[in-house]
Amino acid sequence: MRISYNWLKDYIDLTESPDEIARLLTHSGLEVEKVEKYESIKGGLEHVVIGKVLTCEQHPNADRLRKTTVDVGAETPLNIVCGAPNVAAGQTVVVATIGATLYPIEGESFTIQKSKIRGEVSEGMLCAEDELGMGKSHDGIIVIEKEIKPGTSAKDYFNIEVDSIFEIGLTPNRADAASHLGVARDLRALLNRNLKKVDLKNFQPGFKASGITVKVENTKGCPRYTGLSITNVKIAESPEWLKTRLRSIGLNPINNVVDCTNYVMHSLGQPLHAFDQDEIKGGTVIVKNLPANTEFITLDGVKRKLLDTDLMICNSSEPMCLAGVFGGLDSGVKNNTRHIFLEAAYFSPETVRTSSMKHGLKTDSSFRFERGTDPNMPKVALRKAAALIAEIAGGEISSDIIDTHTETFPPFRIETTHQRICKLIGKEIPADRVLEIIALLDIKLAFRNGDLLVLDIPPFRVDVQREADLVEEVLRIYGYDNIELSDHLSSEFLSEFPAKDSDHIHHLIDQTLIGKGFQEILTNSLTKASYNELLSNQADAVPILNKLSEELAFMRSSLAFTGLETIAYNINRRQKNLKLFEWGKVYFKRGTKYIENNKLSVFITGNQHAESWNIPSKAVDFFDMKNTVVQILEKLNIPVTQVQEITANPVFSKGVIYKNGGKELVKFGYVSAAALKATDVKQEVLFADFDADLLLEFYSNKSKYKEIPKFPEVRRDLSLVLDASVTFEQIKELALKTERKLLTDVNVFDVYEGKHIEAGKKSYSLSFTLLDKEQTLTDQAIESTMNKLMQTFEKELNTIIRK
Repeated sequence: MRISYNWLKDYIDLTESPDEIARLLTHSGLEVEKVEKYESIKGGLEHVVIGKVLTCEQHPNADRLRKTTVDVGAETPLNIVCGAPNVAAGQTVVVATIGATLYPIEGESFTIQKSKIRGEVSEGMLCAEDELGMGKSHDGIIVIEKEIKPGTSAKDYFNIEVDSIFEIGLTPNRADAASHLGVARDLRALLNRNLKKVDLKNFQPGFKASGITVKVENTKGCPRYTGLSITNVKIAESPEWLKTRLRSIGLNPINNVVDCTNYVMHSLGQPLHAFDQDEIKGGTVIVKNLPANTEFITLDGVKRKLLDTDLMICNSSEPMCLAGVFGGLDSGVKNNTRHIFLEAAYFSPETVRTSSMKHGLKTDSSFRFERGTDPNMPKVALRKAAALIAEIAGGEISSDIIDTHTETFPPFRIETTHQRICKLIGKEIPADRVLEIIALLDIKLAFRNGDLLVLDIPPFRVDVQREADLVEEVLRIYGYDNIELSDHLSSEFLSEFPAKDSDHIHHLIDQTLIGKGFQEILTNSLTKASYNELLSNQADAVPILNKLSEELAFMRSSLAFTGLETIAYNINRRQKNLKLFEWGKVYFKRGTKYIENNKLSVFITGNQHAESWNIPSKAVDFFDMKNTVVQILEKLNIPVTQVQEITANPVFSKGVIYKNGGKELVKFGYVSAAALKATDVKQEVLFADFDADLLLEFYSNKSKYKEIPKFPEVRRDLSLVLDASVTFEQIKELALKTERKLLTDVNVFDVYEGKHIEAGKKSYSLSFTLLDKEQTLTDQAIESTMNKLMQTFEKELNTIIRK
């Protein structure tokens, strides 16, 4: 929502800067997202002055150009070449001097520079309307008929308005602040300053009947309807001040009548609508619901079918307006309109919201009505708008106000105590200060008995319905920053902040994989029944009741097969080197319950690199996939606490499982021959199956730091011969379990099976890194540690140490 700083001054005196006002509003709950400078003419006519043409001669090198000298109040006149047909000596003109940036009505902006035009020096430009952005005329330069002192600023002469516009992120509950008056009310409370009354002195009602009868059949949808007639109006452009006001908040002027209704709506927060009174058939306005599917053409020319819940403003034979949302094509103000019927009403928020949502119509009017307007404002706004229309459109208010609800709408009543207010705020605020804030918010003290406060909340504060709402109002005006933290404030638990965001984790992993050359895929969640047979989980599979074909008979229980289908499709089109990943869901049935799990699948197949003269081709292998898996886990700061070999899995021929706390983070390895055959893939594929829900659970955005060791580390190597079934992870786990203090890392740098090694055996060459954080390691400590490790390997793993 856009609010004008200058416009606010119509309702409250402001001496504070726009930035200070923005700070105050933001701290009180009306968040100012940005402050923009607005100029009624873009650029503000900086470096543009009024000048006097002293001489005007034919350009020696161009028939259509003139050489002029122009007095702009400087020591010497400016030489300016001009192509305007109407330029002449003695004229008072508008001059853009060197350095001025102009923003024409059409085309790009440009800056005036000293230049030569057809061989003659030109030190400025004599301007036409469209070149300054002041109008559309390009018939010639602007000629001012009266004498003006040369050098006078064009900004001052043309009274260019400079304003600051607040872009307020209005929350849905603050409907009362959806106007300049509403924002001024908050500033009144924040600054303890008087609010100016709405100026209604120019309203002079007629004393005869308007000739229009109003009937409200749905009083729940329209508790109040007011209107009056204005005759003999002349539809034309609005005066410049009104157009400037509307443009400053982003509205395009339409005509003087419509502009007046928009101006009053943004001033007071009350939407209005002007009907062409001659189009009100039967002289009757009826507020009612029409049968479903009744056709109605809205102001935008769209034919719509109404719902039976739509509240309509009708004449005696047809609908004219979708109440509180949008006007009709035929009943609105047109260029030939002479008499208008001006409406201001209070419509039920629920009714307007339903119609606005169902028809997809979001207007400034519906924005306010569906949040809740002031039921006591229609008559005030009607008088304000009628007086303004009569003033600028030349009309006459020919009737008194028709009002279907002449009584004032009562306030809401809330009971509380001063003690309760202070307790909820967390600070003892003097009772006099609390009552002062309450009064500044237009809340009336209906009754006071000791500490008990009975308060009347004005109807326009639809967001203040409970005691907690009232306390929030006191607090935001008193100032959140004025509430000190208690010395006794403590907590036994600090929640993680910010909360884990699955989208953020997706983004981290996406960037990691894309950086490694992967491409994201999206596959169908419906798959073949044969895949479930291969997985041997038909009992847990989720069938489609109304399946389109056998190819789409089940919800997928693994991302493997749909990914492999994508790989087969690409290989068949000669794309054999593939790196793919996919986020998706898998589906299971457990008894009568259905389960959805989030997964991340990663596929690698083909060669590591495309063919190149300087890089030899090499097929991807297990360690390429392992490197990718490790990078993903490290990116999320997820440690692997257990490694287990995959056994008897229909998707994998061989591979490993990484776990954390006994939970499977990821399975990865080579895809089984059966799975490749089922999807018609004729080359090796590596596949990683991540549990995306566990990635989110174990993700940590906290980096861990530790001091760089002060003492040197030592490396020792061992060569072990052991059973071929023993994995490196088993050796590493045993080593770290045996020596917890000094051993910091174990690495394998060679594995050998073959000649000179007994069948069923293999040889590991391992490096062990030792470090004592408290002192330099001695030879005795190193030897003792290595002997302990060798003894453990010989005992636990039946190892032969090659010395």
